[in-house]
Amino acid sequence: MNWQRAVDGTVTGLGYELVDADKSVSGLLRVLIDHPVANAPDPERFITVDDCEKVTRQLQHVLEVEGVAYERLEVSSPGLDRPLKKGADYARFSGAQIELTLKMPFQGRKKYRGELQARVEGEGWCLVLSDAKAEQVGQVLDFSLDEVREARLVPVVDFKGRRFAAPLEATAKASTGPDQELDGDRIQ
Repeated sequence: MNWQRAVDGTVTGLGYELVDADKSVSGLLRVLIDHPVANAPDPERFITVDDCEKVTRQLQHVLEVEGVAYERLEVSSPGLDRPLKKGADYARFSGAQIELTLKMPFQGRKKYRGELQARVEGEGWCLVLSDAKAEQVGQVLDFSLDEVREARLVPVVDFKGRRFAAPLEATAKASTGPDQELDGDRIQ
C-alpha cells in the first residue's frame, strides 16, 4: 500500500475528511483534515488540537506498520484560506469568495478573485469577479477544474465587537467639549 492510500484510509476511517496530503523531499508529511459536511451539523465547528492529536497518533501507527518512511508528521486544519482540491470542495463552498490561479493565462492574467458559483448550464464552475484588477466588477469567468492550478477560500476574519465600534473620528468628536476642535487626530 502506498502512503497516500494509507493516509486517506486512516483519516476517513476516523470520521474526518482528508483535504490534502503532501510529502516533501525533506521528509515532512503534511496532512490537512476537516470535518465532513455530513458530520458537521454546526458550520462553526472547527478542527481542534484534540482532533489533530487523534489523527496523528493513529497515522503514526499505520505508517509504521505500512513501512512508510518520513521524518516528521504534521496534521492540521486547512485554515481560513482552505484549499479547494476536489469537485466536492467546490460544491461545498459555492457562494464563497475564493482566490483562483489558472494554469494558463486568460486575458493576460492567471490570478482572479471573486464569488464561486456553479455554472447554470452544463458542467463546471464560474467566478463572479470582485477583485480590483477586474475591468468591471461582476464579470463572470467560466472555468473547469482541469484549468485550475490552485484555488483557496478568501479568509474572513471577524473580530466580534469590533464590527460595531464607532469610528475614531466620531468617538473623538463626541468626547470633545464645546470649546474644543478636532484637528486630525488631536484635540485643540
